[in-house]
Formats: sequence, structure tokens, C-alpha cells
Amino acid sequence: MKIHHLLENNSVANTFIAELRSADIQQDRMRFRKNIERIGEILGYELSKKLNYEAEEIKTPLGKISQPLPSDELVICSILRAGLPLHNGLLNYFDKADNSFISAYRHHINERDFEIMVEYLASPSLEGKTLILADPMLATGRSFVNVLEALKKLGTPKKIHIVAVIGAKEGIKFIEEHFPENTSLWIATIDEKLNDKGYIIPGLGDAGDLCFGTKIQH
Repeated sequence: MKIHHLLENNSVANTFIAELRSADIQQDRMRFRKNIERIGEILGYELSKKLNYEAEEIKTPLGKISQPLPSDELVICSILRAGLPLHNGLLNYFDKADNSFISAYRHHINERDFEIMVEYLASPSLEGKTLILADPMLATGRSFVNVLEALKKLGTPKKIHIVAVIGAKEGIKFIEEHFPENTSLWIATIDEKLNDKGYIIPGLGDAGDLCFGTKIQH
């Protein structure tokens, strides 16, 4: 799996990540969602450099020009609910992409142990498409792997791109072991570890709650 780590090089994305992490700034839900969306745009732009292109003739008011344009059939699949702002950022740049939505949440067996539940899926066929799988948090990696398993019945993508904002090294290793070789990971920043409850440290907290408000635990 090819890993593209955005914050290996300094850019304006540093500011968006810093604001997402800040316990004070992140209390502004609208700003939190917007920062995830903006990181989605940046990661989408970087990802676009690895797509396939075909030349098309464009007629201007003064003449004609041959312009390379993206030729991949894209499907953006976001993991509900935290994936929605990231999905919007990607869709801002890939406006012709088809869209897929799937639920994945932690069902807590006890205070420490949990299982990933997948209960909702709305998606077009993925056969021969380029799949962009988006979720802001790559913690244990189990959500991505369970979602991949649920998507298999919809066909085999020719290429998979995983897009995340923050990940832990442990989770990245886990998805490397379970995703096909033709997978690329596009991630803004990578943290060192998980705590004993499977949350990224230092991380930023629960992205879904910070985007949309707290939920009743299942």
C-alpha cells in the first residue's frame, strides 16, 4: 500500500489540523466541519495527480485546444457520520463522482471492548470503478476493513484510495494487512499510538460528536 502523508511537508494544512486538535477551537462545530472539508479538498487535489487522464478537444471563443481531463469513473464512499464533511470536500473537487454511503460504528460490549457494526449501505456498482473510501479517523483500522468487506458484494474496484485526516500507526499497519495491494492511503497526519480504548493519541477526540453533537452510546 502506498502511503501519501500530507504533513511530511509544511503547508496551510498545518493550520487546519492545529484547529481541529485545539480543545477550544473545536467547540465551534461549524468551523470543525469546515476544516475537515478543507483538508478533504487538499487531499483530493493531491489524489487527483494519480488519476488517469485522456485528451479532449475544447472549443474556446477563439480556437481549439487539446486538454487532458480525468477519465476514471470515481465513487466516493463515506463512512457515516463523521465522513460527511470529508465527503463534501472531496466532492467539491470531483463533482462528477458517484456517491456511496455506509454506516460503521462502535458497539461497546463493555467499557474497553467493542465491535464494529455496519448496518446501512447505499451505493452504485463498484465494478471496475476507482473507489475513494473516506473517514476522518483511522484509529484501529477495523472500520475500514469491515466496510471493505461489506462493499465486496457491489463489485471489484480497479483501484482503491483511502482518505483520512488523522491516523495511528497501528491502524495503518492493520489496513495494510487487509486491503489489496492496489490501495493508496492519503492522510493528513499520523499519530504515534492508540489508548487502551482504541482512540488516537494525541488525536482530537470523537470526530462525529465534534461535527454533529454527542450521541447515545449503543
